[in-house]
Amino acid sequence: MWLEGVAMNSGRIYLTVKDLLEQEFNIDARGYRPQEVDKFLDYVIKDYTEYMNIIKARESEIKSLTEEVTNLKQEIRRLNDELETAEKENSKTSNNVDLLKRISKLEKAVYGSNE
Repeated sequence: MWLEGVAMNSGRIYLTVKDLLEQEFNIDARGYRPQEVDKFLDYVIKDYTEYMNIIKARESEIKSLTEEVTNLKQEIRRLNDELETAEKENSKTSNNVDLLKRISKLEKAVYGSNE
C-alpha cells in the first residue's frame, strides 16, 4: 500500500514509481472509495509540483553555472593574453639588460677599466 512508502520516505517527495505502479484501491459497492483515490491523487499532485520545482531550480542552477563557466573562460583568455604580453615585455627587458651588459663590457674594453 502507498502509505507504507510514505512512511519510509523522509524527503519531500512522497511517491516512487513503484508506489504508482503497485497502487491498488479497495472497491466498495459503488466502485473505488472516492476519499482514498482523492488522497492518493493529492500526493501525486504534490510530487509532480515538487518535481517541477526541482527541475526549475536545476535549470536555473545550470544557467547560472553556464554563465559562470563562460565568464571564467573569458577571464582565462584575458589572463593568458596578459601573461603573453608580460612574457614579451620580460623578454625585451632581459634583452635590454643583456645589451647594457655587453655595452658596459665594450666600454671597459675600449676606454679601459679606469672610468
